[in-house]
Amino acid sequence: MDRILRSKRDYAPAHYKLKILSYSLLSKAHQEKYESSSFEAGEYRWRLSLFPNGNMTDHGNGYISLYLAIDGPEQLPRGQGVDVNFKLFVLDQKHNKYLTIQDSEVRRFDENKTEWGFGQLLSLEDFKASCNGYLVEDTCVFGAEVFVNSPSGKWECLSMLKKPANGIYTYKMENFATLNKSYYHSRAFKVGERNWKLKVYPKGNDSHMGKAFSVFLELVGEESWPPKKTVYAEFKLRVVDQLMQGKDVEKRAHHTFSTASHYWGYGAFMSLEDLYKASKGFIKNGTLIVEVQILVMSQTEVYSECP
Repeated sequence: MDRILRSKRDYAPAHYKLKILSYSLLSKAHQEKYESSSFEAGEYRWRLSLFPNGNMTDHGNGYISLYLAIDGPEQLPRGQGVDVNFKLFVLDQKHNKYLTIQDSEVRRFDENKTEWGFGQLLSLEDFKASCNGYLVEDTCVFGAEVFVNSPSGKWECLSMLKKPANGIYTYKMENFATLNKSYYHSRAFKVGERNWKLKVYPKGNDSHMGKAFSVFLELVGEESWPPKKTVYAEFKLRVVDQLMQGKDVEKRAHHTFSTASHYWGYGAFMSLEDLYKASKGFIKNGTLIVEVQILVMSQTEVYSECP
C-alpha cells in the first residue's frame, strides 16, 4: 500500500514556505541539497532539506526530493523522540493551489532518525511541465506543516452500569390528598456518580392537569455541566399497590439527560380516578408510594492516565 497521500488545496501551508528564484541555477550548482532556515512548529525547530535533482540514496533519480528535518536533536529529551504528522507542499502557481504530499503514518524524530520525507516528491518532468504551474519563470515555492503529537495523558472511561447499586429509590408522599403545590421533589438520591430526584405532579402537569398523575425522574446538578455532557438512563417508574395485590402501576422509560433536557417521565402516568380508588390500594392511610428503579445508567470518568 502506498504510504504517500497526495491532494490539492487552496490555502497555504500553516508553518513555513520556501520560495526559490532561479531554480535552474540551483539545480546546476555543485550542491547536492539545500537546507532552509530554521522555523518553529509544535515547540520544536525544523528545517526543510531540498534535493533539486533528487536524493540518489533514496531512489530519487529523476525526481525532486524534499524532507523535514528536526533542527538539532539536542532539543529532544535524552533518549526520547517526538512523534510528528507532517505535510509538504509544492505551489501550483498557475492555478494558485498547493499540491499536498503527506505520509500516511506518524513518524518519530529522534537522535537516530532526524529526517523524514519523500525521495520521490515530484518527478522532474511533472515539475518542469508548464501546464502544471510548479515552475514559473524559473521560480517555485515549497512549504511545510508540522503537527507534533503531544498526548495530554487524559483518558475518558465510559461505563454502562446494569442494575447499579442503590438503583431503587422509594418516595413516600404523606397526606397526599391535601397536597396543594403543583409539583413536589423527593430528596436527592445518589446512583453511581450522579444525583437524582423524583418530580411528582399530584394533580397532573400541563394538559394533563386535573386528569392524570404525572411523575418524572430528574437529574440533579446538571446546570454546572458543559453544554453537551450527557447521562443515559433506562428506568422504571412505579406507583406501589399497598394492598399487595400485585397490581403496581409501572412504566418503563429511557432518556439521555443533559443540561437542556434534565428530566423525563410521564405526564399521564395514570388517571387520577384510578389513583384515588380505594380498592386499588395506591393510597393507604393518606400515603402514596412512588418508586424509581434505574436499570441501566452511563457513567463517565476522566483520568490523568489510563486506568
